[in-house]
Amino acid sequence: MSRKRSRSITVKKPLPKILKNKWYLYITEFFAGMSVMAVELGASRLLAPYFSSSQIVWTIIIGTIMIAMALGNIYGGRTADRDPDPDKLYGRILIAAVWIAAVPFIGKLAIAGIAGLLVVTVNTNFLIWAAFLTCMVVFVYPLFLLGTVTPSLVKYTVDSLDDSGSTVGTLGAFNTIGSIIGTFVPTFISIPAVGTAVTFLIFAGIMLVIGLIYFISSRRGAVRSVTASVLFIVCCFASPAMGFAFWEKGLTYEGESVYNYLQVTEDDRKISLSTNVLFGVQSVYIKSGELSGMYYDYAMAAPLMTEEPDSADILVLGMGTGTYAKQCTTYFSGATVEGVEIDDKITDLAREYFELPEDIKVTTYDGRAFLAGCDGQYDVIMVDAYQDITIPFQMSSVEFFTLVKEHLAPDGVMVVNMNMRSDSADGINNRLADTISSVFGCVYTADVAGHTNRELFASDNEDMLTLLSENTERLDSRELQLLMERVQSGMEPYVSGGKILTDDKAPVELLGMRVIDDIIQDELVYYKQAIAEKGIKGLIE
Repeated sequence: MSRKRSRSITVKKPLPKILKNKWYLYITEFFAGMSVMAVELGASRLLAPYFSSSQIVWTIIIGTIMIAMALGNIYGGRTADRDPDPDKLYGRILIAAVWIAAVPFIGKLAIAGIAGLLVVTVNTNFLIWAAFLTCMVVFVYPLFLLGTVTPSLVKYTVDSLDDSGSTVGTLGAFNTIGSIIGTFVPTFISIPAVGTAVTFLIFAGIMLVIGLIYFISSRRGAVRSVTASVLFIVCCFASPAMGFAFWEKGLTYEGESVYNYLQVTEDDRKISLSTNVLFGVQSVYIKSGELSGMYYDYAMAAPLMTEEPDSADILVLGMGTGTYAKQCTTYFSGATVEGVEIDDKITDLAREYFELPEDIKVTTYDGRAFLAGCDGQYDVIMVDAYQDITIPFQMSSVEFFTLVKEHLAPDGVMVVNMNMRSDSADGINNRLADTISSVFGCVYTADVAGHTNRELFASDNEDMLTLLSENTERLDSRELQLLMERVQSGMEPYVSGGKILTDDKAPVELLGMRVIDDIIQDELVYYKQAIAEKGIKGLIE
């Protein structure tokens, strides 16, 4: 006897009146696409102060977001076929909106928690694991929800096979146009104007409004609408209130520019600028005017390697707050210094907090592009454009250093600040030094005592060290004279290994990651010992 299987039949609810007008569906798709791109760019700005803005971090962000969107597309398509209820779609949009609004708050807490956990569990690729786990915890879920939007809207917009192609094409066009706007607005308008946290709130608010309009017009979902609105308002107060370095008290300045997170701290002795919360300081100004004890002091050897230090023309690529420029004009009375700095906000901070004189010219431009467009020659060119593992590949190649050499006067000197010292034969510093050695005849390096910096001096003048010695003896400043004698004693000729970086192949992020892993592990030894001896209490203490 045969049995007939019973099959449940899903009764399709009639669409609310607002969805019968396809324009609202297109608008939903438009703003969903815009918000996805805005969140992606916001994610890079949220992570950059902690993990850098290198290509590695960008790869992790893009990869995890694509995973989230793919899973959302699959889930959205299946649920749209099984239960095409628009209440659920717009409910997911409300949840995504609240989550995105909370990202600046929960994201920073997640970063701190994940970093603390990885301190005791990971020995290599610390930054990769920290950035990946942060993206998975903070960004995957809301973007998964937004990934369900497109397949669901297709279900509601396609009336028949006769118009399916044009309808889906229109949805795709609205999504793409929204994505384009969501790419440009955060970078050039909202983040520089109001910051990362408020940018998240703006786009979260847009998605919240999209969801609320649906539920209000259809006269249902009152509880979820009120709940989402209240939580969003809470996020509006909580998210902007938490700074990137939320554990730091009494910051002189904290803000953002198109390119960087910016933090200024001050004490009785010095003022410091940092573009990264976790990995050190980029610029230091000693209020008394004395030497800083940092790499700027060692780089003062470069003018002394020229014939006339007191009349040297000096160019600084990566001006920062101008510490090196000010030191050069202080100790070499007739020297002229100009700088190139891609971030004009840093130049503004230099004038406001670091007493950079107005008569020191600073051009807002990329260092390599500046050299390509100018005809001037200089006695000294300082290359100081490397931050943690964020090394511009176009300023690390043989083509770049050749361009630098073309803008040096005969027997001029280039000094390069390499901020991640490593003795590895295949490390970033050795690759840079190999590349420079293929361009210049004489290359010497000196390690900065007590820091991870290494200064490299390059010239075609074989007498560069002789000039350094002779000019050091003639210095009026005994303080600088003693330091230069120490620099000379630590100066070592560099022997090239022949591994050259080019515009076509310069894996600077991966090379830098290897070095920074070692540096991080050295720094974390103390905390690991504290945890081993006293547990979490030791870490807190």
